[in-house]
Amino acid sequence: MNCKICKSNSEKIFSGKILNKYEIDYFKCQNCGFIQTEEPFWLQESYSSVIAMTDIGLVARNLSFQNITTWIIKNYFNYKAKFIDFAGGYGLFVRLMRDRGLDFYRQDFYCENYFAQYFDVTDQNNADKYELLTAFEVFEHLVHPFEEIEKMFDYSDSIFFSTELQPQIEIKSIQDWRYFAKETGQHVAFYNIKSLEIIAEKLNCHFYSNGNNLHILTKKKLISNPFQKWQNKNRKSFVVRGLYKIIRKLEHSKNQKINQIHSESLLEKDYHMIINKINNNN
Repeated sequence: MNCKICKSNSEKIFSGKILNKYEIDYFKCQNCGFIQTEEPFWLQESYSSVIAMTDIGLVARNLSFQNITTWIIKNYFNYKAKFIDFAGGYGLFVRLMRDRGLDFYRQDFYCENYFAQYFDVTDQNNADKYELLTAFEVFEHLVHPFEEIEKMFDYSDSIFFSTELQPQIEIKSIQDWRYFAKETGQHVAFYNIKSLEIIAEKLNCHFYSNGNNLHILTKKKLISNPFQKWQNKNRKSFVVRGLYKIIRKLEHSKNQKINQIHSESLLEKDYHMIINKINNNN
């Protein structure tokens, strides 16, 4: 079997049971490391429910992604432009982003729009491209990844997406990684950094990643890796929150009569340690 990303030879690495009934083969590319299933004949059954009932993290995931998406848009893109959530399911993420004041629209031809009615791509007459396309937990569902990612670029020159990268451990069975989603059989494509870099090269775009589950493919060169900046921002916020806690403890200790001097001395050491961390991160 040829790799769907780089067209090199892919060899079978194991077989596993999905949907509690089908024994299917998994293949790994000898060049880029991309893992794919055999041609998925079972998908009509897998998508009898478009949103898998086993996806118990759907709401939490959308709540989490709204923060980093808002920050990335405001720091790297034109936040006054239009945005699109690709394969947006029930429209929850679009609703959350519109509540943040961002002009988001939903695209999904297979799922009913509950939360973002009147803000669907089918409601738009605008032929211009969107500023940014989001595609959360979509890439692992793509039967023909390269071709389907090309279609996403028809909507926008920038794609912000989530998909878990292959773990560092050697994968020997379907049991070794929960992301194979054997209960539903909906996941058929599994990436690593190299396979995503090859996609970026073929599509003549830039690639940024947090090295875990969040990634950007974009035709424009960003001023920095957004995920490194986001990580640094959160690290500083963590340090500042720690500083506030130390200050509150210090203020409280000043009202205590027992061991006041000793207590303040220890807390002031913590205070200066936090200050030094802040200075070192700047």
